[in-house]
Amino acid sequence: MLDVNHIDEYRENNRIEAKKATGGLPDSLWETYSAFANTLGGVILLGVEEYPDRSLHIVDLPDPEWMIRDMLDILNDPKRVSMNILRKKDISVRKVGGKRIIMIKVPRADRSCKPVYIGGDPYSGTYRRNGDGDYKCSREEVEALINESRCYDPVEDTDEYRSVVEEADIAAQTELESTSHARRDSEDGIYFSWCYAFWEIKKRILKEKYNIDWRTPAELSPAVRQEEKQ
Repeated sequence: MLDVNHIDEYRENNRIEAKKATGGLPDSLWETYSAFANTLGGVILLGVEEYPDRSLHIVDLPDPEWMIRDMLDILNDPKRVSMNILRKKDISVRKVGGKRIIMIKVPRADRSCKPVYIGGDPYSGTYRRNGDGDYKCSREEVEALINESRCYDPVEDTDEYRSVVEEADIAAQTELESTSHARRDSEDGIYFSWCYAFWEIKKRILKEKYNIDWRTPAELSPAVRQEEKQ
């Protein structure tokens, strides 16, 4: 759990994002919301500034309650955000040294909700998290996320899978981030699909570490199976 009383000990990463936000809700808030929801989930800190040395420092938000109301209005507008996956307990105002910040805990979206996107078009408003940055998904990646919501292995409904899936997902994402540059280099600069690479790593981790045989959405997709037959 992130301890805001020691915020200077943290750095932005694939599950922490800081935004100064003293001028109101930043436009980039929604990109991070989409990215966290479509990846591993994460914490957005409003009222926290990142210095050039990457250290985090608290600034005072003038009216955090108003900002939360404004944020909820946008989250509940399907023309602006595809789905509000936050619960009441996921949003809180914290006070540190007399300064107020907003902490937003974005959960990882359930597969049936993916992709979580901003605006009215998933192909132009879907993001994913990689390291400490938010990246717009390619059309192929958006279709992969849609495929994930429709095609899943029944093993995912077992207690055995549910007990380890978060650990496996974190391990797979960590490995994918650490090898992303090498993957691009090996393809001579051709962009590789994040979703498909993530699924393959996760499949291997589930088998090697937990002895769970899991089929990826790509393996279960009728379209993919048809392509393999051709």
